[in-house]
Amino acid sequence: MSASAWPWLLDAPLLLASGSATRAHMLEAVGLPIETRKPSTDERVIEAPLIAAGLGPADRALALARAKALSVSQDHPDRLVLGADQTLAAAGHPGVKARDRAEATAFLKGLCGAEHALHSAAVVARDGIAVFACVDSARLVMRQVSDGFIETYLDHVGDESMSSVGGYRIEGLGAQFFAHVSGEHNVILGLPLFPVLSFLRRIGALAS
Repeated sequence: MSASAWPWLLDAPLLLASGSATRAHMLEAVGLPIETRKPSTDERVIEAPLIAAGLGPADRALALARAKALSVSQDHPDRLVLGADQTLAAAGHPGVKARDRAEATAFLKGLCGAEHALHSAAVVARDGIAVFACVDSARLVMRQVSDGFIETYLDHVGDESMSSVGGYRIEGLGAQFFAHVSGEHNVILGLPLFPVLSFLRRIGALAS
């Protein structure tokens, strides 16, 4: 094992069952070599019956993360696969990503001036079996802003507003919406990183 691979101890990189550049960057920043594989799952198809059944947002995040991890793991035996998902809980918010600008506008208007919670889940799978799962939460308070502020923000970020459940990305211009946040920054970005790292150390995938 070359020194450049440290602290990763396995021959094959971790498979990330996600198209999220933010999650990929978080993992690479702490020394994990990754390969991304977009899972063949439709989040809305999976999530709709979970919402109808009254499953809470934290449990939905876990279910979605598990579905992503297992989808990729079944096609890549003997590889460690990490799936992750994030859900939002707020009064009047449907808890899904916006499908278009009109929905993104409505979602942001509903969140402004109030508190909401983000629930980020991670599931590690191997050989089509989930071997680790965790979920963590953060609370965020948005400022009350004008309709013009929201429209200008959406002009700047474009389709990016449809890629996150709140219609914003706090790691960018979306931070301008917030008055206060409470919780791990990695959780806010969509991945409970530290529990994942702890698990990888326990199984000998990371140096300890």
